[in-house]
Amino acid sequence: MTTPTNQNLELKTIVDFCRRKGFVFASSEIYGGFAATYDFGPLGMPLKKNIEHSWRMHNILTRTDMVEIEGAIFMHPKIWEASGHIGGFSDLLVEDTVTHKRYRADHLIEEAGIMENAGALSPEETDKIISQHNLKSIDGHPLSNSKKFNLLVKTHLGPVEDETSVAYLKGESCQNIYLNWKAIQETTRRKLPFGIGQIGKAFRNEITVKQYMFRTREFEQMDVQYFVKPGEEDTWFDYWKQYTWDFFVNELGVNPNNLRWRQHEEDERAFYAKDAWDIEYHFGKMGWKEICGVHNRTSYDTDQHSKFSGQDLSYFDAVTNEKYNPYIIEVSAGFNRIFLATMFEHYKTEEVGTVDKPDLRTVLNLPINLAPFKLAILPLMKKDGLGDKAQEIYKTLRKAGLSCDYDESGSIGKRYRRQDENGTLVCVCVDYQSLEDGTVTLRHRDTMQQSRASIEDLIKLG
Repeated sequence: MTTPTNQNLELKTIVDFCRRKGFVFASSEIYGGFAATYDFGPLGMPLKKNIEHSWRMHNILTRTDMVEIEGAIFMHPKIWEASGHIGGFSDLLVEDTVTHKRYRADHLIEEAGIMENAGALSPEETDKIISQHNLKSIDGHPLSNSKKFNLLVKTHLGPVEDETSVAYLKGESCQNIYLNWKAIQETTRRKLPFGIGQIGKAFRNEITVKQYMFRTREFEQMDVQYFVKPGEEDTWFDYWKQYTWDFFVNELGVNPNNLRWRQHEEDERAFYAKDAWDIEYHFGKMGWKEICGVHNRTSYDTDQHSKFSGQDLSYFDAVTNEKYNPYIIEVSAGFNRIFLATMFEHYKTEEVGTVDKPDLRTVLNLPINLAPFKLAILPLMKKDGLGDKAQEIYKTLRKAGLSCDYDESGSIGKRYRRQDENGTLVCVCVDYQSLEDGTVTLRHRDTMQQSRASIEDLIKLG
């Protein structure tokens, strides 16, 4: 087995870096924050959009067998009954008998080192393990027996709050796709196999929220639902496993040593799933954690929604003259986990000094498709017309639609280092020669080498 490249990186380092640089802020921070909710800042927002665009390019825009939708957050409550979320979308909860704080039982068991994937345990098995190992709460107190806790976020729509107005925020983003799949197939005149993609909000009333953005109550899911003829699902399942792996390696620049596959055990796999695998990423000292799942959902979703809605969601195959509910290969990833993995993957510290004069620089070596800013315009000095010339270049590039930053505060060396941390690919130094011949100094992030280019060449760099 290969060794991950980020063995010693700590979560706190990434959390502090994200806050200091303006990638991520705790939501409602001036009020003390609000548990497990986060805002993307001036650097985090463009990085987020670039990750999403790379996902769209890989999974939708460069393919001829994919379409994309955007579904509503509120959906008919009956949907969650049909999907199994009301009856089975739950975690096991235990309570501190003294403080009455509540915890996820599987997390306590896993963190005690007793077993992995404790979420597959029944309430009886969970209680037995807690008793046998004399597990206590975080505060050292006895724990209650476990009980199921539904994760759907419940609310009311309309002027009256009673059982007739109950609604739920989406527990998973993909349900819109299953409901609309036949309408999409008919309106786009698609033949199987074809897929539907969506980046959409999901909400879960998590019992335990921790590890920064890894587990939150509000998040976005990036879903591909690929509809295939029954009997062909194994071939397409293997295809999407490899295709999804390629996205992380080729589009997000993840070192394969930091990725691995894990197949779901039979007792943890959803009862309707034929097969399920997770891609796990090595989050430094946090260890291996799931960031994406590839699932063979069979025809469960179209079967269930046909049954509960009374509508025919089948596909008519004109070639074979057959009518059937398609099987679904799902690729689903939580965006926050991908964002966090991207930060872990590309955050680096490098010794760039000498023995006599040691110097450590921090750099976010994001690939070109992800970098929040491709260019940063830096006047060598504010005076002597250099600041005015730099501002002129900056405004020209922004109007041309290029992602670029501007910085004139501090020494040029310090500004180079700030932009290294931002992940900016090239710093453009406007110096005295720029006033004479219109050329600028380019300082490259990864090599720290310098070269000269004309103003016109900058548009090509962007």
